[in-house]
Amino acid sequence: MSESFVSVGYAVPRKGLPAAASFRRWVAAALAGARRRKPAELAIRIVDAEEGQSLNLQYRGRDYATNVLSFPADLPPGLNLPLIGDLVICAPVVSREAGEQGKPEAHHWAHLTVHGVLHLLGYDHEVEAEADAMEALETKILAGLGISNPYEA
Repeated sequence: MSESFVSVGYAVPRKGLPAAASFRRWVAAALAGARRRKPAELAIRIVDAEEGQSLNLQYRGRDYATNVLSFPADLPPGLNLPLIGDLVICAPVVSREAGEQGKPEAHHWAHLTVHGVLHLLGYDHEVEAEADAMEALETKILAGLGISNPYEA
């Protein structure tokens, strides 16, 4: 695969959060797992619950902070850029969910990063067959990173 560019911005204190290098590794694994051969550019913004809730309400009409929001690039026809979009990941939601699910926080961060990148590449889980395919791909990508199946109890 060609080189990718991942910009990581922290809108919260970085203490205890994954380093930008970890996000880049997880993005690279997702792109490789989805067999993307072209370069890709994306931005990841790590936010607090207030910003996460505000964005979720504004863009999805849901008045709560969610774990990850994906904003695929909507480029005009004929504009051939490697930009695939932006991810917003809500740090307190990731931390809470990891605790509730009894999994290491780093594994949950990796899972949500991979999940978000797959959304940017057009994968979805609105229909059961698509959800099954997306979950299987996520599980395969995460296994390659040494992370167990996030969908098992």
